[in-house]
Amino acid sequence: MTTRLKTLVSGLLLALAALVAAPSAEAQGTPFAPAVYVNDRVVTAYEVEQFALFFSLLGQQGDAVAFATERLIEDRLKEDAARLAGVTVSPEEVEAGMAEFAGRANLTPEEFLAAIGQRGVAPETFRAFVESGVLWRSVIRTRFGPRAQPSDAEVDRALQQTDREGGVQVLLSEIVLRVETDADRRAALQVVQRLAGQTMTEEAFAAEARARSASPTRGAGGRLNWTPVSALPPEVAGRVLGLAPGTVSQPVETAQSVAVFFVRDIRETGAAEAQALAIDWAEYAVSSAAEAARVAAEVDTCDDLYGVAKGQPEERLRRETLPAAQVPADVAQAISVLDDNEALATFSRGGVPILLMLCGRTYAVAEGAGPTREQVRGQLISQRLAAYADGYLAELRADAAIRYP
Repeated sequence: MTTRLKTLVSGLLLALAALVAAPSAEAQGTPFAPAVYVNDRVVTAYEVEQFALFFSLLGQQGDAVAFATERLIEDRLKEDAARLAGVTVSPEEVEAGMAEFAGRANLTPEEFLAAIGQRGVAPETFRAFVESGVLWRSVIRTRFGPRAQPSDAEVDRALQQTDREGGVQVLLSEIVLRVETDADRRAALQVVQRLAGQTMTEEAFAAEARARSASPTRGAGGRLNWTPVSALPPEVAGRVLGLAPGTVSQPVETAQSVAVFFVRDIRETGAAEAQALAIDWAEYAVSSAAEAARVAAEVDTCDDLYGVAKGQPEERLRRETLPAAQVPADVAQAISVLDDNEALATFSRGGVPILLMLCGRTYAVAEGAGPTREQVRGQLISQRLAAYADGYLAELRADAAIRYP
């Protein structure tokens, strides 16, 4: 989010004027009524309305109210975790975070607050948004910092794998367990944590994949093709980067799955490795896996999907182009092994079958000297902390009492 944020803020102000000028009767009557209970704490309707408006101004697509509600639930869980850990942040740290966020749009905090304030977003809403992020980072560093430190051997291997003078590819196998409920997630984590970090043979991992995995690669023992390290989703790269062949990664969690990856081999391609800058993909909602397979057989490119979807509701076909780092984790993981205009007919979201098709990737080849040892160490720590944070938040949510009035 750079100058795009500034453009979105200015461009959406007029579009959102009607929303702010005419709030719902329910919001007008009981703005501080409970919207959701998280353990023994309350999220109010006013907070949901404020966060929904704020995220809309930032360009959030889809149901802004639902997104804001989920974000506020997570914020309450993060605050509970901070209290348990005895972690606090100072006003100066929050103000620095506000300045950093506003700076992404080339604005001062005062200019940013003025821009969002014109359409009803209170300064306290922006402060609460930033404070939650600063607080959570402190919690994760306190709880997982020592565990995220890579060994010298892991840094050595990561340096070799990120050498800009030659591209590096990894040969992985996967076990992917689908999750729809908190109970599913707990059960899946118990399964994969038994394998995580283990050294084992390829045959042993393949047997586990055939017995347990829900991925389309199950029949092949979870085996994936050679994949450039740069094409892996950040969550996966953070888990496998630095691992030696024959090692199982730590769990990788997304909203719909829990997975582990087995490193079968690593090779240098001898060519400069291209870094994916943006991903273009399409999602076409179907009624069944059989329909997804039929449509996949009928289309050769993403553009062909427009013909298939002609005359149908617009929301059935969705096409997105996002920076690689912003692609949802479940999509990034699924398309990491796809070629351009290749479809995956077994993808689902929330139990709904979807035909997922990779339209293309935009690459930039890195130039100049490679990263330093300390830069690689920092990258490994950041990736691992992000993975720990996702897992810990999922654990907090699974153990929480969340109910709606």
